[in-house]
Amino acid sequence: MKYLSASLLSCVLSFSLSTAQAETPLIDTHIHYSHDAWQVTPPEKAIGILREAGLSKAFVSSSSDEGTQLLYKEAPDLIVPVLRPYRKRGETASWLHDETVIPMLENLLAKNTYAGIGEFHVYGDDAKLPVLRRVVELAKEYHIFLHLHGDAEAVEEVFVQHPKARILWAHSGFDDPETIAALLDKYPTLSADLAFRSEHAFNDKVDERWRTLFLAHPDRIMVGTDTFTPERWYYIIDHAQWNRSWLADLPQDVAEQIAYKNAMALAEWAMP
Repeated sequence: MKYLSASLLSCVLSFSLSTAQAETPLIDTHIHYSHDAWQVTPPEKAIGILREAGLSKAFVSSSSDEGTQLLYKEAPDLIVPVLRPYRKRGETASWLHDETVIPMLENLLAKNTYAGIGEFHVYGDDAKLPVLRRVVELAKEYHIFLHLHGDAEAVEEVFVQHPKARILWAHSGFDDPETIAALLDKYPTLSADLAFRSEHAFNDKVDERWRTLFLAHPDRIMVGTDTFTPERWYYIIDHAQWNRSWLADLPQDVAEQIAYKNAMALAEWAMP
């Protein structure tokens, strides 16, 4: 047949687009595998989910660190281990006031390999507390990044303590794109993940305010899911496909940086 019908041509184009999206490499920088997820989703099953999502790598932290080690042992080619300073769920506010956190982190850092410390929660002046100060020192000593869940004030305080710190700002601080851009302008070693955020894209189209941010800082944005509850492990596959859909609305080079190149560069910096 010399010419394809309009409907058949539409199907071919749709198939080609979906196939290209499915093949887009992706690194998820915000995965947790905490104690309450282990029995619901055993390590082998968890790794299967990550691979089915087509992830090249997954940055994993957990409460306690045992979860991260279980997955890293199962698939060292896939897992980028990150050390969370929580022994169990519910320590997001108390950890900064618990000095026993420091020897725990020191022992684990001496024993295992990690790309970063986090995700940890800190806001405002709490970034000046001794426990957080030691965490910043440990990141500097071990040449690893900090995955910081907090406000712009906390981010700025960490840079006061360690001007060359590598910080991955969890959820981009749940801030607006203009504020995020201002901090990225100010701190060249700051990056931001998009975990648990959806306002940057709708119907596979990137919001124009966010597009301005992505085009201004294509080397500083990363994607993430945030499996903060066991149930969210079963959202990873759909979320990966959603990321591929809206990334296709950006220039290819920008999309590739946000999808996986920025995260790979950070992982390789910390674990050369």
